[in-house]
Amino acid sequence: MAKVNLSPGRAGREGTARKREPSGLGPAQRRAALPFIGFALLLLAAGPLMFGTYLLNVLIQAFFFSIVAVTVDILWGYTGYLTFGQSAFFGVGAYAAGIVFTHGGFSPVYVLLALLVAVAATAALAALLGWLSFYRGASPFFATVMSLVLPIVLTQLVLSGGAWTGSSSGLTGYPSFDFSLQVWYWIAGAALAVVAALGYGFVRSDGGRVLSAIRDNESRCAYLGIDTCRIKIVLLIAMAIVAGLAGFGYGAFGGVVAPELTGFVLGTQLIVWVALGGRGTLWGPVAGALLINVATSYLSGSLPFAWQLILGAAFVGVIVLLPQGLLPLLTLPYRRFAPESLVPTLVERPVRRIGEQPVDAAHARPLAEEALRMRGVARHFGSLKVLQGIDFSAHAGELVGLIGPNGAGKTTLMRCMSDGAERSAGDVWLCGHDIRQLPPDQCVRFGLGRKFQNANVFDTLTVAECLRIAGTQIERPSLLRRSRSLALPPYALDVVRATGLDRKLHAVAKDLSHGEQQALELAMVLALEPRIVLLDEPTAGLTKTERAQIGDVLASLAHRYGLCCLLVEHDLDFVKEIATRIVVLHQGRIVMEGSFDEVVQSELVRTIYAGTAQSAAQADGGAS
Repeated sequence: MAKVNLSPGRAGREGTARKREPSGLGPAQRRAALPFIGFALLLLAAGPLMFGTYLLNVLIQAFFFSIVAVTVDILWGYTGYLTFGQSAFFGVGAYAAGIVFTHGGFSPVYVLLALLVAVAATAALAALLGWLSFYRGASPFFATVMSLVLPIVLTQLVLSGGAWTGSSSGLTGYPSFDFSLQVWYWIAGAALAVVAALGYGFVRSDGGRVLSAIRDNESRCAYLGIDTCRIKIVLLIAMAIVAGLAGFGYGAFGGVVAPELTGFVLGTQLIVWVALGGRGTLWGPVAGALLINVATSYLSGSLPFAWQLILGAAFVGVIVLLPQGLLPLLTLPYRRFAPESLVPTLVERPVRRIGEQPVDAAHARPLAEEALRMRGVARHFGSLKVLQGIDFSAHAGELVGLIGPNGAGKTTLMRCMSDGAERSAGDVWLCGHDIRQLPPDQCVRFGLGRKFQNANVFDTLTVAECLRIAGTQIERPSLLRRSRSLALPPYALDVVRATGLDRKLHAVAKDLSHGEQQALELAMVLALEPRIVLLDEPTAGLTKTERAQIGDVLASLAHRYGLCCLLVEHDLDFVKEIATRIVVLHQGRIVMEGSFDEVVQSELVRTIYAGTAQSAAQADGGAS
């Protein structure tokens, strides 16, 4: 894949833009982070020499709970999946240790067996939960409810297990590792450090940013060819295994497992710890889990009847006064006294190169080849018939203008082209592939790209991140690192350069102007290397200059690059400049198609628009 360095002029402009944006963790910032890392490592190494037996016990358990809090933050804070089910996986891991060591004994073979049971059981349970929660069409609320049901059901199973699970008394006194408290402290602390470091590296990688994209706009991810359901299921399985291993460590350390470890209360506590520490920060949930567990241990002993009230009041206070959690408050002293240039930030390393990516030769199609075909397509909502018997085809190199009055069914027709579940009847072929009932991400793999009427981007991500995520199906992102170069197909690069987005690669998408967001979405669609491009009013809300820029780009897509473009647009002057053919849709039917002059001069089209205008005028008159 070719990556071309920026020209000196553009590089200079980009450098100027970078001065206005956070520059990420450079060498100075990484040096500034060393005191935090050094303090944590010192605490881990010297803890057994500084703390008493009781506090060591509390911290060891808190370390295992913090590992689960990290998994909750990755699922909720970064992916947007609010889950109460991580406690169930933690409990499964703990019970794997307790049951195997109680009924089988303790030996290297049984330790390995318990580990295998913990991993296999949590993975299978998470796969089932993920399949039930994220099947096509399921709402996020349904997924959260399913995660809420899991610990309740699992607790009931444990209570019904009799002597096998210890029922309500749990399992106690089983043999386990003969380690001292100091060794357990180092083992649990090292495990937390490894999980937190790996999680931090993952969420900051190119692959990890896909999770943030799913959180921001799952629908756009689907129309970029990203199988969000599969990603969430795989992520849930991975986080369940981590939580299960943490539970195994907890059960092996304490020598006691109880139904509460699988329960809904612990699942809720994990949510509270993440929210208090700082959702979406990773380090915040670690700090929150540690602080709350230590505080709870001492308060429950000294104030047995008031400690829950105190913690509840603290929770409400933090949510109201510190909506970002405790992490900003904990780092405030350092940020206040350290030079601003040395304060570590969580912004990505800047993209330093942008270049052209050669288009896959398989995407180059003869201009005479049929790219899109629809036969007998209909869409009904009960007795309401929005589309009826649509027969339509388009070829590579065509830019077809789809016009018609409001309510004619233009956007519905586009949905039928891009989502197999949207049709009530008929067939659609994309580049020779029957889309059947396939979801949008599968249609995208057939060569489809769709731009929505309203700018549909990822609000919390930068321009560079949005563009990189758009190319996920072209180049699989790394799960370990973040690339500092960006390669785009030539037509996407044309949009980025023509609209000045190449000078705003590090700007957050929600801070762009309306026209820039529209251009960014178009560039994201083109980064897919589509062969069919659906454009729903791409110039809505743009200035005259921006409309001219987008018009030149759209014309080049069909005439220069040979893409098949379908354009829905109300501005007939704009359509006249770029369209090769016009299709008129009225009351859910195609009533005419031909050249622009043929359509505009048609008495039928004049009647349609005149009738629509007359109906609107009558409605306004009646309202007044």
